[in-house]
Parts: sequence; structure tokens; C-alpha cells
Amino acid sequence: MKVNALNWFEIYVSDFERSCRFYETVLETALQKIEMEDSRMGLFPFEEASGVGGALTRMEGCEPGPGGTMVYLNVEGDLDGVLKRVPEAGGKVLRERMPIPPHGFIGVIQDPEGNVVGLHSMV
Repeated sequence: MKVNALNWFEIYVSDFERSCRFYETVLETALQKIEMEDSRMGLFPFEEASGVGGALTRMEGCEPGPGGTMVYLNVEGDLDGVLKRVPEAGGKVLRERMPIPPHGFIGVIQDPEGNVVGLHSMV
């Protein structure tokens, strides 16, 4: 069995719908929206076999903002195109595409909730 250092992440949000629209627009993907007893989640697409998944989470007592754990979302393809959509969707680009040889490229954004999130691409 393969073990990953990360198997789940949550990006805390206060405005659930706005946050879902932001990530769906920037990443050009749909989030699966679910509601549980005391929370709402927008699940990012993932394959269970990979062992890594995550969600936007609106839950009492969990506030969004910078300074928490940095997560990197996978970008399939054009990282520059994703970064270009960030301001149009209501966020900020904090770090433009930067090479991290031989591991591809990263960029860092701030979403409309104030969360700082990394983006990673191999191309």
C-alpha cells in the first residue's frame, strides 16, 4: 500500500458559494457540494486510489485566512492560464509561475476569503 504524506485537506471559507465559484472558475472544474450535520463542503475532484483529496469547508469555528498550512493544488496543463483567471475570479496572484526544477512549476494565490493556496504544475 502506498502512503502519502497528505491524504486530505480543507480550505476554510466563510462565503461558501463565492468560494466554490472562485475555485471552479480558476481551475475550470466542478466541485461536488455536500452538506453534513454542521458543515458544507465543496469537494475537489480526486481519485480515491491516489489517496489524496480535499474540500472547501464552511464549518463553525473554522475561519479562513492567511498564515495557516499551505496546500498545493494540482494544475493539469497551463499554470499561466490558471494564474490569469485568478484576478478575474476575485483573487490575487501572490507569486507568478516559478520554476522548481526538476519538479515543475508553482504559483501562489490568495482566494477571496484570504486563504493563501499554492498551485503546482509539471508543465
